[in-house]
Amino acid sequence: MVQFDPQLIPLDPAFDAQARGNAVSLERLAPSALRGRFTAPPAWTPELQADSRLLRPDQEVRPAAVLVPVVAHATGPTVLLTERTSHLHDHAGQISFPGGRMDEGDADAVATALRETSEEIGLDAAHIEIIGSLPPYLTASSYRVTPVVGLVQPGFRLQIDAFEVAEAFEVPLAYLMDPRHHQRHLVQFAGQARTFYAMPWQAQRRYFIWGATAAMLRNLYRFLAA
Repeated sequence: MVQFDPQLIPLDPAFDAQARGNAVSLERLAPSALRGRFTAPPAWTPELQADSRLLRPDQEVRPAAVLVPVVAHATGPTVLLTERTSHLHDHAGQISFPGGRMDEGDADAVATALRETSEEIGLDAAHIEIIGSLPPYLTASSYRVTPVVGLVQPGFRLQIDAFEVAEAFEVPLAYLMDPRHHQRHLVQFAGQARTFYAMPWQAQRRYFIWGATAAMLRNLYRFLAA
C-alpha cells in the first residue's frame, strides 16, 4: 500500500531540461512506424528496471504482464489506461495498464496480458494487434511485469470489471512521449534518497500517472526516442 501521497513529494531538481530529453516526433508515433520500430528495434538501454522503493525485498518475485494498449485513432494514437479501485491489495487507486499476475494456464506474457485485459475492461483480443514488448520491470509489490505493446483498432466497447477498475480513460501518446510532461520526484525512504517518475494528465479531472506505470512509459519513451 502507498504510505504517502506521491503528488506531495518534491520534484527532483536534477531532472532538468537536459536530463529530460526531446519529444518523440509524431512520425515515429504513427502505427506503421511503431510496428517497424518493434520489428527492427534499435540499440537502446531501458532507463528503469525496478522500483527503487522495494517494500517487500524478501517476497518471492512473481511473473506478470500488462498490455500497453495504443489506440490507433485517425486523429492520433492514444494510450488506454485504467484507474484501480481503492480497496485492492496491490497498487490500490493507482493508474495502471490492464494486466496482472501470470496464471499457470497462460502460455506466455502475451497470453497473460490479453486475458487480463479481457477480464478487467472487456477489450477483446480481436481488436488488438500485438507488435512487441518492453523489458520486464520489477515492482515494489514483487511482480516482474512484462509490458506487452498492442495496437488497438477503434470501435471497441469496454465492459469494465467494477471490482478491479474504477475507470478507463485515454491519454494522447504524443503527450506521454514528450518529456516536458514528465516529472521526477525525490523522496527520502528508509534513510536513502529515492526517485520516481510521474506524468500528470488533466482532462475532466486530474490523473496522476506515477510509479511503475510511469516508469514503463518512460522506458517506452527511451525505446521510441533511441
